[in-house]
Amino acid sequence: MQIHGVVAQAVRVQIEKKDDGFVLLRNDSIYYVKGAGGQVHLDKLKEIGGNSIRTWSTDNAKLFLNEAHKRGLTVMMGLWLGHERHGFDYDDSVAVKKQFNHFEKMVKELKDHPALLMWGVGNEVDLFYTNHRVWKAVQDIAAMIHKIDPNHPTSTVTAGLDSQEVRLINQNCPDIDIYCVNTYGDLDSAVSNIRKFGWNGPYMITEWGPNGHWEVNKTPWKAPIEQTGSEKATTYHHRYQKIKSDSKHCLGSYIFLWGQKQETTSTWYGVFDEKGRSTEALDVMHKNWKGFKPVNSCPTLQKMGIAIGGNLLAYAELEEGVNYTATAEFKDEENDKLKWKWTLLPESNFTKSGGDAELMPEAVAIKMKTDGPNVVFNTKSLKGPYRLFFACYDGHDHVGYGNIPIYIKSGLKNNPTIQLRSRSIIHSYE
Repeated sequence: MQIHGVVAQAVRVQIEKKDDGFVLLRNDSIYYVKGAGGQVHLDKLKEIGGNSIRTWSTDNAKLFLNEAHKRGLTVMMGLWLGHERHGFDYDDSVAVKKQFNHFEKMVKELKDHPALLMWGVGNEVDLFYTNHRVWKAVQDIAAMIHKIDPNHPTSTVTAGLDSQEVRLINQNCPDIDIYCVNTYGDLDSAVSNIRKFGWNGPYMITEWGPNGHWEVNKTPWKAPIEQTGSEKATTYHHRYQKIKSDSKHCLGSYIFLWGQKQETTSTWYGVFDEKGRSTEALDVMHKNWKGFKPVNSCPTLQKMGIAIGGNLLAYAELEEGVNYTATAEFKDEENDKLKWKWTLLPESNFTKSGGDAELMPEAVAIKMKTDGPNVVFNTKSLKGPYRLFFACYDGHDHVGYGNIPIYIKSGLKNNPTIQLRSRSIIHSYE
């Protein structure tokens, strides 16, 4: 039998107890997951030492499994269960049965693909939910998988980690083999607490990356302050080290997002830009996964901000109709010729929760005069919250980036309560 040209021969994946912990075995060899969440840039994942990719649903599953298989990658195949916050009713037995039947069909179709690593039964079904019957649906699907597919473990993914969800899964989902957690700023806490909360089996971190937009400091006008690309790189390094520190129980992880998307901003979570250029976070993961740095590295941010009163400010309230200068200085290890791009966008007012699709604001056409890392811009006819985005390119498909939240209003010169903040860029992953 073939699945779109690939011989359907399952590679057995199993969990084995070892000493006081666990290992994931694939074809009887230890398989530590070095993964990413997304369905693009598979060659790049392979190049920097990754070995697995995570999906959230079975859309185009056969083709994607084939593409992963061609590159020697495995797939954590997501089964997207309906969310209560999207209107799915787990008291509706007809809808629940229809969902079960769909996944039973998909499991039968995909279970023997050699790229399949494990099943993800639901993603963050606990986000803003009240109906605990969802865990019965998770259990029914996991039990069905164990009956049909003896070769691949099951998992379910929660939004962060708390003791109630661990208790509910322990009580209601005995056929879940691996507890999976999506966590960002709370990653250290999740790794430290999962066993304290009562999960005694293996686990994985299935989404992690920069500080989440809900976890960061805000400007006086309530705009979340995004880490720069260089700050995120440091964060990726430290969080990966935390994940590795519990390798007895944690079977690996999937970084987020292996791609690019608008979520609060267009740069918050993606490790690529919209044209597929890679960010400093990928240099960090290359070093963590392969043990050495890439031949050519991403530009590294040295300082940034809006120049006011002799200081560079990471955010600021600005006067309408005035010229301002912003700076974003980068260092390139290979001394590549650098190019800068500056863009002004309104602050997004279309933010959602849980990664739901968002619209990206349109760039504002204003006068800008650029000189290498510096830009002079005028705030004429502008009012309200904006972000000044900067990007630095090295000509080798790398991009360094960040943004500066600003609030523009009239009469600011007479306002003595202006609040400003400076920012230093610290690199601690070398």
